[in-house]
Amino acid sequence: MNYNKTILFIGLVWPEPTSSAAGTRIIQLMELFLDWGYQITFASAAAKSPYSFNLKKLNVAEQEIELNSSSFDEFIKQLQPQIVLFDRYISEEQFGWRVAENCPNALRILDTEDLHFLRLARQEAFKKNIPFADFDLQTDVAKREVASIYRCDVSLMISEVEIALLQEQFNIPKSLLCYLPFLISELPQKVKSFEERTDLVFIGNFLHEPNWNAVKYLKQTLWPLLAKKLPQAQLKIYGAYPSQKVLQLHQPKDRFLVLGRAENALEVIEDAKILLAPLRFGAGAKGKLIEAMITGTPSVTTTIGAESMHNNLPWNGVITDNEQAFVNATVELYTNPTAWNTAQQNGFEIIQKRYLKTLFANEFKIQIETLLQHLTAHRKSNFIGTLLQHHSLKSTKYMSKWIEEKNKCN
Repeated sequence: MNYNKTILFIGLVWPEPTSSAAGTRIIQLMELFLDWGYQITFASAAAKSPYSFNLKKLNVAEQEIELNSSSFDEFIKQLQPQIVLFDRYISEEQFGWRVAENCPNALRILDTEDLHFLRLARQEAFKKNIPFADFDLQTDVAKREVASIYRCDVSLMISEVEIALLQEQFNIPKSLLCYLPFLISELPQKVKSFEERTDLVFIGNFLHEPNWNAVKYLKQTLWPLLAKKLPQAQLKIYGAYPSQKVLQLHQPKDRFLVLGRAENALEVIEDAKILLAPLRFGAGAKGKLIEAMITGTPSVTTTIGAESMHNNLPWNGVITDNEQAFVNATVELYTNPTAWNTAQQNGFEIIQKRYLKTLFANEFKIQIETLLQHLTAHRKSNFIGTLLQHHSLKSTKYMSKWIEEKNKCN
């Protein structure tokens, strides 16, 4: 079968790999399709920032698009992509119905990044100080996100735990899900040794609520305990988009440094002896913990932080939800080169066995090619997906059309 080998990425935002793991993930996906000979167009209705990645470096075409505008219909009719990939369910809600109407034969892929409804439900339970339970997942966001998964031909999942949740709690067919974690091309030839490193580090985009919560937890609870036990160490906090409430935590006299955006995340993580990630809610795989493994930096994190990231392999540090155990583990790794080196090797093994690009690229390519060849049959087996494409359930479509008409009157 002769394909035109074009793919349209519809981004919720323009990729910022220096700001978030989500930006890194999108670049990794584009590089995969470029490897396979695809022509890529990346489109977004968001405004670019000074930190947006220059996609032209990858020979990727850029296209600004508008919400609630038929100009998108004209654009995609001319492009006629073979595949459309939606960056998170919100992009699919906004543009999925237009893609289905104007390019009905295009394969529709959803990149979930993480399950938003899971992260938000855990966040809500944490704020209410109640144990998280399965019934907490029955939210409006869950209905929207699960509906988006059903409407697409396949959804890319970064967490095996989330795949199991979708299958067990929401009866999503396995045929609609594809496990595709962060894809690491190779490990560096050499990283800094125990003796070459100092201090502790946290890094994370501050627009992401779990990161802000973790920094408050570090400042108010963990660092006062750690600072006494490690009187020579500093805790360096890096992250994109710090608000004033984040910046005001900067206290040099307490050796708690809020340093804002890191020009190069891998460099600042490799400079540190340990990465701390006391995440108390969240979802998906954590880019900061992957970067710690790549740079040979042991980490101390929580059950939520390490969720779905290491299978049964030993962690590159310590996983604990107990405050005192978190402090003790950090001190042990910081002062014991034997324990530190063992943790470092554990991280390298996790990357080699669970995240190398070569482990997943070919299987993913075969899955995409199979879907392209048997798309009609695949969609017929997804009755709920076709049901959700029915006009009586397309509230997002008709809301968009109403806004479009309203805009014409203004």
